[in-house]
Amino acid sequence: MSEEWSAEKLRFLASEGNALALGGPGAGKTHIALVRARNEIRDGVLKPGQKILFLSFARPTVARIIEKASELVSRDQLPHLEISTYHGFAWTILRSHAYLLNGKAAIQLLPPPEAAAHLTDIAKDSHEVEKRRLFADEGKLHFDLFAGLVAELFQGSSRLAAIYADAYPIVILDEFQDTNADEWAMIQQLGRGSRLIALADPEQRIYEFRGADPRRLQEFLDAFKAESFDFTGENHRSSGTDITTYGNDLLRGKNKGKKYEHVKVHGYGFLAGKSPFFSAKVVVLEALKRLKDLPENSIAVLVPSKRLMLELSNYLSSAADGLPELMHEVAMDAEPPALSACVIAALMEGGAADDVTSRVLRTLYSHIRGRRGGRVTPQGELDLAGALDSFLATGKVTGSKRKLIVSEAQRIASEREQMVMTGEPAEDWLRLRQLLQGSAADALRQVATDAKFLRLLHRGSVLRTDLGELWRAQGNYRGAEDAVRNALAQEHFSSVHKD
Repeated sequence: MSEEWSAEKLRFLASEGNALALGGPGAGKTHIALVRARNEIRDGVLKPGQKILFLSFARPTVARIIEKASELVSRDQLPHLEISTYHGFAWTILRSHAYLLNGKAAIQLLPPPEAAAHLTDIAKDSHEVEKRRLFADEGKLHFDLFAGLVAELFQGSSRLAAIYADAYPIVILDEFQDTNADEWAMIQQLGRGSRLIALADPEQRIYEFRGADPRRLQEFLDAFKAESFDFTGENHRSSGTDITTYGNDLLRGKNKGKKYEHVKVHGYGFLAGKSPFFSAKVVVLEALKRLKDLPENSIAVLVPSKRLMLELSNYLSSAADGLPELMHEVAMDAEPPALSACVIAALMEGGAADDVTSRVLRTLYSHIRGRRGGRVTPQGELDLAGALDSFLATGKVTGSKRKLIVSEAQRIASEREQMVMTGEPAEDWLRLRQLLQGSAADALRQVATDAKFLRLLHRGSVLRTDLGELWRAQGNYRGAEDAVRNALAQEHFSSVHKD
């Protein structure tokens, strides 16, 4: 995008107070906000040590903002711009100051998958109370509490609030329409001493299920006497095409019967003797060919249900029907792959067979209880998990299904004791997953299936790096479970800084 601005964006760049910038995808909200940040830094608005803080929700979005910032902001100015997730920013505060709220020096993160396993048999209307109890009594901090606790800290300590306001005199709030009540409370406290610039799309509330409020934009305008700027109708992301309009209409179910400029819609059917997903994979392969000279671009495949998503993913990963295997990422519920990773990590640690058996059954207990995430876990699965927990305490188990799980865990542990690891984390991980895949027990095979959708072992990932360091330091993988928990935490909320 060239720096030839519309009248509305020129007005935005010239403004000096709190601001709310409105616009749909491609309207250039992020771009113009970064330009304004650049101008503020260039014009000497910041004092030594101060930074402009840019907050967004998702790590991929943060990564894209950082990439864009590196294009717009000079190298010597970048240290004055900090880009983070809301969770990441909150954690930097809680890591140092949470003890002011519960009196405990050591705070332990409670990753969502483990939280799901813990909360599954607690009534939903008691979840918030239990999360608070875990923080107050045990120092275990659930991610859902981050923003609310920061708000409490700032409200209770004007001195602490002033320190952070001085560090970040300007705060840019991306995807502001998706903020829930706790995040809004945190933002209100930030706004006591910092100038706020909110970026929002009033037509796109992705996180309404978690408390995003349609009244939030007006609340912001009223609370901070903010000036409003409307970039609706501007589209710099897909100039000359209706692709953004089509995407928005598709998500809202309003695309049927409409025509779009430079947008092709291909329908495809089924071929005899081929998988139902054959035609879809062919379309994906053709699209990849068109992108071969555009390595920074990628393809998104949208699927209407999780069941179909898993089936399509399995097909894309195979060489069925004579088509090549396709490496890809799957966006799905975090709990199943995360909890399955803990089971594999328990195997990876190795040691005596009895110890491995205990670790596998302990992590399998959490996997069974928590893999459904926020959905209700059937009583039969809770009973099964309870039986495994009882076996760990007493050494006794009844019922053929439960005995099979225990005996299979013991067999796998014995095989693990005899295995020689290679020291290549991804290869060793796959071998252990295959051990589970070959089990006669459904619960252990389910772990292997869930682990197929783990996104933490890509080359250069935190988990792969940490496991590699364990091997280089020890010649084994002791500490693999902690490495998984660390990777899960970073996957969930990692902040990214440009220093």
